[in-house]
Amino acid sequence: MPDHGLTTIKKRWEFDRIFRTGVRAQGELVRLLFLRLSEADGPAAGYAVGKKQGPAHVRNRGKRVLREAYRRLCRWVFRDVVAVLSLKDAGLSANARDVYYDMARLFAKKKLLTQEWPGAVWL
Repeated sequence: MPDHGLTTIKKRWEFDRIFRTGVRAQGELVRLLFLRLSEADGPAAGYAVGKKQGPAHVRNRGKRVLREAYRRLCRWVFRDVVAVLSLKDAGLSANARDVYYDMARLFAKKKLLTQEWPGAVWL
């Protein structure tokens, strides 16, 4: 898989830090928790889909959809943003394009995107 400059959050303490102290926002399909960190080196994201939301294959698909949507948006996210993205139940059956548009609305609403962002365009 090509490197798009994505940094992924994988460690438990990183998720805990964001869940404890992060700012929360919710769209129709996506939940966003984020922190602005001065020591962050590029935008980083973690993906979470809860066990109560379905069996493993449903959760794995949800994480793939989140990753694809964020991959298309991350080049315009400020470098000091560390986020955890999760899907609401309605998002589990949505496609990556719909999740991308919802995610873009959340990031824009919270002013986490640079001025070079061309708008919510599925490229």
